[in-house]
Amino acid sequence: VQLQASGGGLVQPGGSLRLSCAASRSIFSISAMGWYRQAPGKQRELVAAITRGGSTNYAYSVKGRFTISRDNAKNTVYLQMNSLKPEDTAVYYCNADPPIGSWWGQGTQVTVSS
Repeated sequence: VQLQASGGGLVQPGGSLRLSCAASRSIFSISAMGWYRQAPGKQRELVAAITRGGSTNYAYSVKGRFTISRDNAKNTVYLQMNSLKPEDTAVYYCNADPPIGSWWGQGTQVTVSS
């Protein structure tokens, strides 16, 4: 599977972005998909996950601000990010949860700065 993340960019604090992750094949059979991020000098972390049935889970740092969703028909996972903070600056990736090593893509850069 190839995963293509997009939608990143430069945004001011308090702004919003919507990330998309398009898969090269059906993700319906994948029990859970996640969005991960890696900031400079830090380890990659899981920020949001969604099961095949639509149950969601979020890292404490983004709870209430980020919303993950999936469209199985379009083989796409989304991450709506609101009330962005400078500490959300990172490269964002999507992958299965738990992640599959060969599925890591290029990610998309999100920079929150005034």
